Amino acid sequence: MALHKGPQKHEHRRLSVNPFFGEANPVGGMTQAPPTNRLPNEPLAPSTAYQLVHDELMLDGNSRLNLATFVTTWMEPQAGVLMSECQDKNMIDKDEYPRTAELERRCVAMLADLWNAPDPSSAVGCSTTGSSEACMLAGMALKRRWMQRNTDRYPSSGVRPNLVMGVSVQVCWEKFCTFWEVEARQVPMEGERFHLDPQAAAELCDENTIGVVGILGSTFDGSYEPIADLCAALDALQERTGLDVPVHVDGASGAMVAPFLDEDLVWDFRLPRVASINTSGHKYGLVYPGVGWALWRDQEALPGELVFRVNYLGGDMPTFALNFSRPGAQVVAQYYTFLRLGREGYQAVQQSTRDVARALAERIEAFGDFRLLTRGDELPVFAFTTAPDVTSFDVFDVSRRLREGGWLVPAYTFPPHREDLSVLRVVCRNGFSTDLADLFVEELGRLLPELRRQPRPLTRDKVAATGFHH
Repeated sequence: MALHKGPQKHEHRRLSVNPFFGEANPVGGMTQAPPTNRLPNEPLAPSTAYQLVHDELMLDGNSRLNLATFVTTWMEPQAGVLMSECQDKNMIDKDEYPRTAELERRCVAMLADLWNAPDPSSAVGCSTTGSSEACMLAGMALKRRWMQRNTDRYPSSGVRPNLVMGVSVQVCWEKFCTFWEVEARQVPMEGERFHLDPQAAAELCDENTIGVVGILGSTFDGSYEPIADLCAALDALQERTGLDVPVHVDGASGAMVAPFLDEDLVWDFRLPRVASINTSGHKYGLVYPGVGWALWRDQEALPGELVFRVNYLGGDMPTFALNFSRPGAQVVAQYYTFLRLGREGYQAVQQSTRDVARALAERIEAFGDFRLLTRGDELPVFAFTTAPDVTSFDVFDVSRRLREGGWLVPAYTFPPHREDLSVLRVVCRNGFSTDLADLFVEELGRLLPELRRQPRPLTRDKVAATGFHH
């Protein structure tokens, strides 16, 4: 006779399954989603909170396929370990973390040597959260030096200082001018010249100019602005008028590329008119975000009144930054990368990245549907637009279709006076390998036949005639 147990009373017990996907009412788990716009009433188990956040972040794009960002998306595992070991260290507290402060000092000295400062051993510089903060600090120094030379006119006479730059500058410079009440004088694009013209920049300078910004690596197309020619134009201006206008080099990307790949290019402190330089450690400095660097050619270029001293963290410490508390992990990672790669390692990495960019640009050009504006032979970055005879699609169609496959390639219009030009831009970084470039070309090649078969968009006249409007 078969044995059968009668109905049993089920005892409440914990189930060894994931509470999100199997357990109805887990102890320490949850039965409904927590609120998203206010604090939940009760704490969650660590695994539950982790799973919630982890699952939502799965909807983000894959950073390795993001060809829009200049920011580093891959580092060696050892760098990640070091960063996790330092994530609780506050960079500002140099008395409590003296070795982290020493690594920052060494990084400044290494950059000063790399950029040919007159005396690297006594270099003046600091780490920042990125190039935007570094540019703000450099702009503040330019303005304060100008103020010191014009105490008889400013601010009592209503004079407004100005800063000269190309229209292709990063938005942080427009922010600086707005925040610090400086007039932004911008040299527009003209024809096939997509960045600053040295002579046009010199012509915009006057006795109220605090400086001129040159960009070593435009975010619009990856090209270098002619820093040496800019300095020469300002030298000639000084000979004619007596105006002595300093130059700041915004090397957010290029200052960590040119020293290794373009050694004959003179753009740095070898030019006496260059007063300061910034770069992003988290771009081609090859460190995860966010770390930047600001350096001045000597102590005279950085007015001492901008450097504050504090003693309430346990020691008398100088500080020159917009932020106070900030993590030390990225500075440690920067030192690790400098130590790990050295000059030869950086040269190898940057050359490989440039080779990928140039080869990829050529393959895109070979499709016949696009016209290259740049070829990745300065920054490993290139911009391209549709060929003149392409009418069935535009760069925004291409960007949208690539995004469907996970590839992030920005499409945008150029600034005045070239708003008529719309482009796509590809940024190649360490970790964007030849294999990934092959996959990108395959995806673009797969999409092009479909894009070519699209119905031609209505012209403005046809839109007006049909009454259809976006």
